[in-house]
Amino acid sequence: MDEDEEEIDEDAELEAELEREQNESDDEEEEKEFKIPPPYRQRYSKEKLPDIEANYDSDTSTEETENTIGNVPLEWYKDLPHIGYDIDGKKVLKPATADELDKFLATVEDPESWKTVKSDKEGKDIVLNDVELDIIQRLQRGIIPDSTYNPYEPTVEWFTSKTEVMPLSARPEPKSRFIPSKWEAKKIMKIVRAIRQGRIVPRKPKDEKPRFYNLWGDDDVPREDHVMHIAAPKMKLPEHDESYNPPEEYLLDEEETKKWHEMDEEDRPKNYLPKKYSSLRNVPAYDKFIQERFQRCLDLYLAPRVRKNRLDIDPESLIPKLPSPKDLRPFPTRQSLTYEGHTARIRSLSIHPNGLYALSGADDHTCRLWEVLTGRCLAMWKFEAVIHAIAWCPNPDVWLFAISVGHGDVHLISPPKLCSPIQAMNTDQFTKAGFANPAESKQNVSWIRASEADEEKYGYKVLIQHSQAVKQITWHRKGDYVSTVAPDAKNLAVLIHQVSKHQTQAPFKRLKGLVQKVAFHPIKPIFFVATQIYVRVYDLMQQQLVKTLQTSVKWVSSIDIHPGGDNVIIGSYDKRVCWFDLDLSSRPYKSLRYHTKAVRQVVFHKRYPLFASSSDDGTIQVFYGMVYNDLLQNPLIVPVKILRGHDVKDSLGVLNIEFHPTQPWIFSTGSDGTFRLWT
Repeated sequence: MDEDEEEIDEDAELEAELEREQNESDDEEEEKEFKIPPPYRQRYSKEKLPDIEANYDSDTSTEETENTIGNVPLEWYKDLPHIGYDIDGKKVLKPATADELDKFLATVEDPESWKTVKSDKEGKDIVLNDVELDIIQRLQRGIIPDSTYNPYEPTVEWFTSKTEVMPLSARPEPKSRFIPSKWEAKKIMKIVRAIRQGRIVPRKPKDEKPRFYNLWGDDDVPREDHVMHIAAPKMKLPEHDESYNPPEEYLLDEEETKKWHEMDEEDRPKNYLPKKYSSLRNVPAYDKFIQERFQRCLDLYLAPRVRKNRLDIDPESLIPKLPSPKDLRPFPTRQSLTYEGHTARIRSLSIHPNGLYALSGADDHTCRLWEVLTGRCLAMWKFEAVIHAIAWCPNPDVWLFAISVGHGDVHLISPPKLCSPIQAMNTDQFTKAGFANPAESKQNVSWIRASEADEEKYGYKVLIQHSQAVKQITWHRKGDYVSTVAPDAKNLAVLIHQVSKHQTQAPFKRLKGLVQKVAFHPIKPIFFVATQIYVRVYDLMQQQLVKTLQTSVKWVSSIDIHPGGDNVIIGSYDKRVCWFDLDLSSRPYKSLRYHTKAVRQVVFHKRYPLFASSSDDGTIQVFYGMVYNDLLQNPLIVPVKILRGHDVKDSLGVLNIEFHPTQPWIFSTGSDGTFRLWT
């Protein structure tokens, strides 16, 4: 069995070898029989294309170079022994360069020197092959570089140029093509009827028009005005001062002429200066004639004309019916007393809660204490700087006031010899109890005890030193807390001091806007902060923002809270007084524009339904402002009196006002250095 199996295997191997030889012979015969067509033979049989290697450089059509420095100037390597770096970062050394003798010998001995060029990039000689030489010769002769490209190949007509016309349908013509149209007959009959009725006149003779238009003829018929035509407004008639010889009172003097030239063209009351000539022949030509004609033309065709229907309305019916001021008494109507003594503008004043004493601070560096009823000056304090603000402590058991002087000094002063012994003892304990407490390491201000000599002579108790000038001082209703405003102190612009413990708090880490004024709520623990545009209402217990009042003014100057606590008034430098109802809206309930210049101060009366505003126009506007307990009824605001008496000096008028605590009186201070009482 084993011998038979070996014989079978040998036979199978022989048969496989015979089949393999036969297949190879068939392939050779097929190769001999297969011939490349002539067009392709010319293109591909001359040269063998290089094999494509699937490596990193196989995706580029540019030649490989040994020098991999990139496209940089070779002058960089002129003085160096190398010309770049290879892929491994090794230097590529410069090849040996031949001198002039070697170059000459090479041209004689080397048969390929005539087709050798030097590569500046690689720094060596390159011998051009036959293909490259052929390309160069073709470029020199101005023919196509590719020798295998045939620009004159035979034309292949993919689309025929012969137009073949053949009918798509052999359908015979319909009968309707040979019968007259019924609808055309109807249209023709319609035209015939119109000719018979005379509506259409055939061959009508044309009106002969003249060859040239008669410019001066009167044949033009004036057309009627349109239904919506509105006649142009007539020009303003000339006035007396436009005469060539006006009266003397119409002529301007040198000062008035200078003011006229300094004014803007829009602000001038008239666009001309009256002039006087002895006779009409001396009047020159009007230099603004063309400009005025042009402006007139602009007004005629650019300004829209509107026809307005007039309504016959009684003007008195448009005025709201307000009660007579006589029925709203009492309120201050006249000046009763003038407190004389200051020599400069008086910026601040404060009235004692009992209404018997008044304080005033002026730019003459003095603070004066007045007796209200007699006008007698009881005491005077002389400082070295301007006085910015004064405020009496509202606690009746304490005889004390705070005054801001100069650059950040706030003094707590108790006027000596004018109070009862009990008040003096309470004031002494109230102001000095805080010195027993240990001072905090990080204090925003400094609490300094006054000397014994100053305390006995002038009544100084405590000095609170701030970093910037304090412009306002406001006491809490209980008299223990006092708030100061220093607008230039940034985050420390608003500080709240507790006098009994000598502690200072900065309630706001970051303030939005420049703080102008602050105010305590008369009943609730609510704090009002007025910036230039907004008034923010904060809850001191919960330490959060309750409401933001949108003032709609450009710059807030003052603020005051109604004794009921639900209404706020603010004054602004753009001549407005705004009344806010906190229960109604965050926008002004009323905006009063009675002043002609900036409003400096607004104030409510503590007992009477009165409020007032002072302005740089030198007037004090007194208003009747009744707030009802019924929430459905809006507050009643009636202007009742305008108080005039202060003089305007350096564009400043009435700088500060304050009502008497119990009487319907009002105190005012002005830039003229006067302190007045109105009753």
